[in-house]
Amino acid sequence: MDAQQVVQSISMGSRVAEDEAKELAAYFVETENWRKVYEGEADVIFAPKGGGKSAIYSMLMSRESEFFDRRVLLATAENPKGDTAFAEVEKEPPTTEAEFIGLWKIYFLSLIAQTLAEYEVKNDPAAKLLAKLQEADLLPPADAPRRQLVRIAMDFVKSFFRPVASVEASMTVDPASGVPVVVPKITFAEPSSEQRKAGALYVDELYDFAEDALEKAGYTMWILLDRLDIAFADSADLEANALRGLFRVYRDLQTRSFVDLKIFLRSDIWESITVTGFREASHITRDLRIEWNENTLVRLAVQRLLRSESLREHYGVGHDEVLSDVERQKAFFYQVFPQQVDQGSRRPATIDWCLTRTKDGTGQNAPRELIHLLTETRNSQLTRFETGQAAPEAGAVFVGQAFKDALPAVSKARLTQTLYAEHPSLRPYIEKMEGQKSRQNDASLASVWGVSEAEAAKIADQLVVVGFFEPRLGDYWVPFIYRPALEMVQGSAEGVAAAADDE
Repeated sequence: MDAQQVVQSISMGSRVAEDEAKELAAYFVETENWRKVYEGEADVIFAPKGGGKSAIYSMLMSRESEFFDRRVLLATAENPKGDTAFAEVEKEPPTTEAEFIGLWKIYFLSLIAQTLAEYEVKNDPAAKLLAKLQEADLLPPADAPRRQLVRIAMDFVKSFFRPVASVEASMTVDPASGVPVVVPKITFAEPSSEQRKAGALYVDELYDFAEDALEKAGYTMWILLDRLDIAFADSADLEANALRGLFRVYRDLQTRSFVDLKIFLRSDIWESITVTGFREASHITRDLRIEWNENTLVRLAVQRLLRSESLREHYGVGHDEVLSDVERQKAFFYQVFPQQVDQGSRRPATIDWCLTRTKDGTGQNAPRELIHLLTETRNSQLTRFETGQAAPEAGAVFVGQAFKDALPAVSKARLTQTLYAEHPSLRPYIEKMEGQKSRQNDASLASVWGVSEAEAAKIADQLVVVGFFEPRLGDYWVPFIYRPALEMVQGSAEGVAAAADDE
């Protein structure tokens, strides 16, 4: 098989885990992080955007029957793809933190009830839970979509905190005044004696029913939450309030033995909600952070390359043989790819070139951009074959120029689909960087943006936080990942001290 056919046989897969849930098992690496989640040792999983948390989430769901055999029931709190289940929350958001806490608690109870019904858990505490939810018009239909459960929970919580006589409450008479009052079926604080006489229950008592039902049936339930960066993306304040409420509910449920929350959250979002202080952060001890380095990223790339039987045959290697040792993985990587993208004794090795070109100003590398770069490199190499350009040398099936040709597509995707999409208020300032030098300072930025130096410094600080700038010795350096899309020029702007900042 010639080099072109070998390259055609390679597929690096999708850079987004949600888009390849079925194929993910073929090259998913069962790391120590995976083991901790699988064994239930971690509840909160932090990772940078594109850092692999959704891959772990998808793998959990793909093994739902395996978990069932372990007596663990999995319930997803968000749609795995498509529109978020929390769209209605953005339209009519809760106005207080207490409302958000109530929303999460009622929503999770609905998920628990739906899951108990799905798995036909029938015992006395389960019946009590379902009966109480039905009495409050909170028992969801068996096939109700997540967005409907969220809507029902929202309506209940709003009617409680903004009282009106409604279906979830009953009327009784205050014995002291003789005035009719509304008594909710479920409360978010300990009910008064009169409320209890009227049939009210504290919401946590429903969790007692859920715990008892699961214990009697011999099950534990995990409620999985992913895609939280999408759920409340349109408002930073809404996102912060929602997540603060979620983690307060997580703290409350930590005392439970049979109901566990498993929260998958981007590390930058967590940092944004804790930067001003968040007492509940100290209660999060069952967490893990997914971090990537050269060795783990090389393994990720090689694992995907090895899916190609043609590639394995071309080089005469076995799947397990290559993956058994990190040095063998690197050796195989450099059989397939050239040693360097740019030739020269001072030029970086190919993997270093890839990592420096795909990290942002925070210095983080994530699998998503590396997978995208290697995918685009494959496409570029095939174009070179098809147009009769110089063939690879020294046994590789790729040339260095294919990497350079691939970078603009990766840069544009990162700029438009991540930076602009998530930080639209900063877009005008980033767009004005088009064609500018890659190293700037407050004075040069003030000139580019048409603002004062003090204002430029404030804007630049925001761009540092989102990873567009990397601060270097009092200046601002634009990472390689953003340069091609903005056609930026390597070097220092006028008035900025020159520095060897690029390799």
